[in-house]
Amino acid sequence: MLVTGLSGAGKSSILRILEDLGYEVTDNPPLNLLDALVARTEHPLAIGIDARTRGFEARAVLEALTKLRAQPGPQHVELIYATAETDVLLRRFTATRRRHPLDANTGSGPGLMASIEQEIGLLMPLRSAADLVIDTSDLPPPDLRRLIESRFGHQNDGDSMTTTLLSFAYPAGLPREADLVFDARFLRNPHYDDALKAMTGLEQDVREYVRRDPDYDLFFSQILGLLKLVLPRFVAEGKKHATIAIGCSGGQHRSVTLVEEIAAALGNSDDITLLSDGPIAVMHRELARQGRSSWRWVRPPQHRVTSDEQTRTEPS
Repeated sequence: MLVTGLSGAGKSSILRILEDLGYEVTDNPPLNLLDALVARTEHPLAIGIDARTRGFEARAVLEALTKLRAQPGPQHVELIYATAETDVLLRRFTATRRRHPLDANTGSGPGLMASIEQEIGLLMPLRSAADLVIDTSDLPPPDLRRLIESRFGHQNDGDSMTTTLLSFAYPAGLPREADLVFDARFLRNPHYDDALKAMTGLEQDVREYVRRDPDYDLFFSQILGLLKLVLPRFVAEGKKHATIAIGCSGGQHRSVTLVEEIAAALGNSDDITLLSDGPIAVMHRELARQGRSSWRWVRPPQHRVTSDEQTRTEPS
């Protein structure tokens, strides 16, 4: 696992979480030592790389990544990129009084804002090539930990695959980690009902309103049918994580409703076996950005669940 990203965006936090998950962590080794680091360990390995790395060039990192992926053997190589909005990075550096690594230690460097912009340009090729881009601007530390745990905590659990059901708002951008994306914007919108506008799809009144759309049942059944077809094939081809994203205009009503309903369907004793024995998580991106804690396990990572235990794992 190569972890990179903007200074102040959470790369060190991601490395600490991976270390807690059992990864052997090395931060900022010289690029010419990557092969040696991979060769000498039999454990999952997380390597931090950023602008402080000796001999750093985005092109050199991408070449090293390609070389690692070309090596024979069962290893799986991914690139994680941590980012945050510029004003958030400014606030973080100001609050901690840390010097940006691209700003000269003499104090005569380009200044904080210019250093951030310089680093954004320097790392842009890595962001474009990343397997997962994590924007920590509005992501509280507990949710960052849950995100990393859900995606990378079970990479070595045999045939197990973690499935994340994610709601989002289209105006805020498509989630880059999504494997499948469904658009719920055609459904009737509770936003235009004054009694429901401030609510979310976590509340029963909103979900009943959305479900009354004449095309809701067909749309829901089609999504569920596609997941029943595709997810077992993901497991068969060795995928360790799948993200199913559903979007709407605000990421608060229709997409949240569908994610919750699909989570309930996949979490019951009849359908859960279709996903092997892998964990299932739910995350509502826009609600999390508003500071609402909406992340949870529908099926937590654990031992293989027996028929009697499956009932006890259903969400209330």
